[in-house]
Amino acid sequence: MSKRLVSLGDSFTEGVGDDDPAAPNGVRGWADRVAEQLAAVEPGFQYANLAIRGKLMRQILGEQLEPALAMEPDLVTLYAGGNDLMRPKVDIDALMADYEAAVAKIRATGARVVLFTGVDGGEDALFRKMRGRVAIYNEFVRAIVVRHGALLVDMWAMRQLRDRRLWAPDRLHLNAYGHTEVAIAVLAELGVEHPLTGTELGPREVLSPAARRSENLKWAQEHALPWVRRRLRGESSGDTLTAKRPALAPVDSVPVTR
Repeated sequence: MSKRLVSLGDSFTEGVGDDDPAAPNGVRGWADRVAEQLAAVEPGFQYANLAIRGKLMRQILGEQLEPALAMEPDLVTLYAGGNDLMRPKVDIDALMADYEAAVAKIRATGARVVLFTGVDGGEDALFRKMRGRVAIYNEFVRAIVVRHGALLVDMWAMRQLRDRRLWAPDRLHLNAYGHTEVAIAVLAELGVEHPLTGTELGPREVLSPAARRSENLKWAQEHALPWVRRRLRGESSGDTLTAKRPALAPVDSVPVTR
């Protein structure tokens, strides 16, 4: 069992898409759910979440890794690289060499590490072009898991995550349903019993081609174009944010962020 969990990453780990006005940074997410369940079974459990939306892998490793290690965690969750894969050009080999070095550094402390594969977006025509990059990323992650004795949450194999109803309107971030599915998968990998249950949404609505085009146009106007404009201006959605749980603390205690 774990006493000190530190979660590192970007919007996925911060919890974007799972809106909660009462939570730090206004989001909850899978990592908070996992921490809540670990706290329920482990007296004295503490949790920190250093993830910030919009961060690239080298930013995550450069800004979050050392502060995380300084907390002497016995469990670390790490996901990085998703934002890099969305850039026009990316050197996946160099990126994953840095990733493996970070995992090795964490494992050298004796802490367990949970890693993640990327989700299979093959059913969504708008993200299908990234499928090859994500598959290559995933193979690197699987090799790192084997070489360093890490734990793996294989989101590529989670067929339920291909259902758009588990995603926020921006199609980039999981909603509360999706974050719960990931939390369940993490807890299963850790061997922790819990009361969380997946959501049975029933059959998906079949849209006509015209309705699908209308939805895609609305998404492009409301979400894709603003994202592109931020990229062109060199801005990130996380530029004005700090980590929502910057220090280890009991789950029912929220550290003050600035």
